[in-house]
Amino acid sequence: MRTSARKRTSRLRLLSFLAFLTYAAGVAPAVGAGDAGRGHAVFDAAGCLGCHTDKKNKGAPLAGGRALKTPFGTFFSPNITPDMKTGIGKWSDDDFVRALRHGVSPKGSNYFPAFPYPSYTRMTDADMLDLKAYLFSLAPVAQANTPHDMDFPFGFRFPLVFWKALYFTAGAMKDNPDKSKEWNRGAYLVEALGHCGECHTPRGALGGAKTDMHMAGTRNGGHGEIVPNITPDKQTGIGTWSTGDIEMALSIGMLPDSDFVGGSMGEVVTNTTGRWSKSDRRAVVIYLQSLPAIDHKVKKDKPKDGGGNNWD
Repeated sequence: MRTSARKRTSRLRLLSFLAFLTYAAGVAPAVGAGDAGRGHAVFDAAGCLGCHTDKKNKGAPLAGGRALKTPFGTFFSPNITPDMKTGIGKWSDDDFVRALRHGVSPKGSNYFPAFPYPSYTRMTDADMLDLKAYLFSLAPVAQANTPHDMDFPFGFRFPLVFWKALYFTAGAMKDNPDKSKEWNRGAYLVEALGHCGECHTPRGALGGAKTDMHMAGTRNGGHGEIVPNITPDKQTGIGTWSTGDIEMALSIGMLPDSDFVGGSMGEVVTNTTGRWSKSDRRAVVIYLQSLPAIDHKVKKDKPKDGGGNNWD
């Protein structure tokens, strides 16, 4: 009888241990469900380094503090290192996906669209989780976020509910079955990860993208920069550029006239497009060349001395 009792007790302990393992397996680990190796590629494609590093003031990578001057005031990028107090170290997978997919913070407040979640919302869940895994594999940096310096009344967040209703649609991109694999990859890089439209599409008075002028450029870019038309219009866009011309611009920043991109685009080449694979750059070219051509002149005429370019 005692032997049977001991066996039952042992079985119960074993079953309890197995139940614990089953429960533990169903709980997301602290490091998240993504893959850091794949996340590194997503990180490069998404251009996180440039915006979240205050390079001008020799800030630590991804510790935030970089200023973005806009017609609505000055935004400062946040710390996205896994620091538990000043970064995103306490964020769960759900928190991270919610921020990218819906533009909502872990506390439930809406983010200003200076954070390009209108583009990032199109990312797949897998890419979002891989990106989080990569960020959480990096060393934490203790650096408090700098508050935004917004002009009145743009610093209030409650109007963002109405802004989102007008200009934001959440949801991951889906492949177009009528297009090639390369075209779909290019579309994903341009419209989601690379968030090219955030700079290359002009905006209205409330900061919403003018969808009928998609990628047609603007004279009112961040920091007052002129952002070029990258539709295939032959007069005002890049319609006369060859496939090799566009690939060269994305790879090393060299333009068809042998000049080089400057300003923010120079950083984009260094931190993002220059890190893409050759196949990804080719996919982007295929997609850009398929866009509707829009006649919209934003570039300055070249001075007689030949200096300057429309990517300054």
